[in-house]
Amino acid sequence: MKVRFWRYELTLAHRWAIARGLGPGGQGGCDAYPVVFIELTDTNGITGIGEAAPSLRYDETVDSVIAFFERLNPYHLSFADLEGSLHYLNSVSPRNYCAKGAVNMALLDGAAKLAGQPLNRFLGLGFTEGKHVTSFSIGIAKPDLVRRKVLEASAYPVLKVKLGGPDDRAAWRAVREAAPDKPIRVDANEAWKTRETALENLQWLAADGRVEFVEQPMPATTPPADLAWLKARSPLPLMADESYIYAGDLDQVLAGFHAVNVKLVKAGGVTAALTALQAARGAGLKTMLGCMIESSVLISAAAHLAELTDYLDLDGNLLITNDPYRGVGCRNGVLTFADAPTLTGLQVMPR
Repeated sequence: MKVRFWRYELTLAHRWAIARGLGPGGQGGCDAYPVVFIELTDTNGITGIGEAAPSLRYDETVDSVIAFFERLNPYHLSFADLEGSLHYLNSVSPRNYCAKGAVNMALLDGAAKLAGQPLNRFLGLGFTEGKHVTSFSIGIAKPDLVRRKVLEASAYPVLKVKLGGPDDRAAWRAVREAAPDKPIRVDANEAWKTRETALENLQWLAADGRVEFVEQPMPATTPPADLAWLKARSPLPLMADESYIYAGDLDQVLAGFHAVNVKLVKAGGVTAALTALQAARGAGLKTMLGCMIESSVLISAAAHLAELTDYLDLDGNLLITNDPYRGVGCRNGVLTFADAPTLTGLQVMPR
């Protein structure tokens, strides 16, 4: 197997900020997001593509991803022996989920191409056209910019609004001025540090009448008893994000949340995300597939798992201006593979 990988900077259409990245005075965010792509090519010329979008929140960087890739032994990777390849991949490091996830993705892409199937069918899932709606994310910003971003997103039927900044109430008014009736999902990114503060904000948001749920209102390090206290009193459904990395976290989130947000980059790739979704659904939790700032490679890979979700937040590629790949499409917020450039694997190609 030939292995090739390279860095790439995704350029954002607007400066991107969430609660965790805000500095003093609410300043912070980024204008570009670094990712790493990896290609695996076998002796028959079949190539699988993967992408890593590392986050410091999960102790990974572009450098740590590349260091992981450099440790790979191509002799142990094969599209024809997927089980053996994944076993080897998991043995390289106990963590490095984002880096392992990119290789996992590339292996599955190649294996599905070898089988002559799109990834969703290769996994036994399928993909229902016209069904899967993604939200469109509005990052933390001053109210005038928030209003402008909401207006630019008028074609998308559902918004996801990031909160946890110094201007939350004013920003929310700006959202509602631009989109008075649109359903909204809220993501606090661990911003509310006490259960009392979280409950106060949840009650404020519930009064809006069109908020579907709130993601990660408190830090993942919050004592389970406080999470359970909040869930028992919350007027809105609560979704675990930073608290639910992979299926092994299930027992920790059951008492404190109604739903989970699964991301390929934090779980460890397609295989681990599939397991995390199935575990949550089996326990009676609602599920969502989310993303970081990503290209169409990661977004398309996640979209192949859409049949296992109640919600989707797969818009990372919609927030950038220099996506180097094309894959799953988005028509007025509805994901589609109808115009995908290939019929097998992840169904992505370079632009």
